[in-house]
Order: sequence, then structure tokens, then C-alpha cells
Amino acid sequence: MHYTVILEREADGGYVATVPILPGCVSQGDTRDEAMTNIREAADLYVEDCIAAGDPVPIGAGREYLELTTSIHQ
Repeated sequence: MHYTVILEREADGGYVATVPILPGCVSQGDTRDEAMTNIREAADLYVEDCIAAGDPVPIGAGREYLELTTSIHQ
């Protein structure tokens, strides 16, 4: 399965990763690679829990995430 991950750099230098379509699926790491490894594991566990509970597995079909730059300059 493919999911979009939002990776944010924290002020203290670490990273926080979230998977928007999987509510509550959040992880972190000291490095970008560590955060991505951790969020992959968290997403795997989330999907496994959905399957075990007989719940539908969220999919991102039909969603697009785009980057927007405003025309306002400071």
C-alpha cells in the first residue's frame, strides 16, 4: 500500500512524521531516515490492527496532496 507521509523538522532538530489518512498514525526520529523507518512501522501496525479487527483499511485513492506557494511576497 502507498500512503502520503508528512515529515516535519522540529526546532530541536528531530523529525515528526504523520500519515494523514491514518488517524493518530504519528512517529518521530532523530534523523529523517529514522523518522521514515519509524512511521513505516507505525503504518504497518495500524493496517495490521485494522485487518485484525475486521475494520476497513483506509486507502488514499482519489486524494491528491499538492504544494502551494502563494503569490504574496514579504
